[in-house]
Amino acid sequence: MSPSEPGRTNWEDVKVDTKVKLAALWAATTFCYIYGDYFELYMPGALNGILNGQMGPLGRVTQQVLLATSMLMAIPSVLVFLSLAIRPAINRWINVGFGSLFTVIMTMIVLQDSWMFYKFFALVEILLTSTIVRLAWKWPRTA
Repeated sequence: MSPSEPGRTNWEDVKVDTKVKLAALWAATTFCYIYGDYFELYMPGALNGILNGQMGPLGRVTQQVLLATSMLMAIPSVLVFLSLAIRPAINRWINVGFGSLFTVIMTMIVLQDSWMFYKFFALVEILLTSTIVRLAWKWPRTA
């Protein structure tokens, strides 16, 4: 059946800009971080640890620990915007750098954590951030 035959539906396929793809990947990564941390609250003893001022493997909750983790977790959220807003030359290296950093962090988590839901989210996040690195690395050039 040729595309011009009656009754045949041709779906429009629009080329998506690299910046939009990167922003969408960072948004998806951020959602996975949020859901993973939310589901972690259901682990036995998690809420008691929080009430006792413990932050998992990071130990005692202090202003410095909360500031450091806040700064780390703000990066993917901010990159949703920056991926759309900054010039490709800088954008490329920021996405390669932070994508690589978050891939390494999640690889360490997937190797250490024993809860299957957390391993699942870590694997999805590794796929997303490694896709960010690959996409940014192969950023198309203009003639």
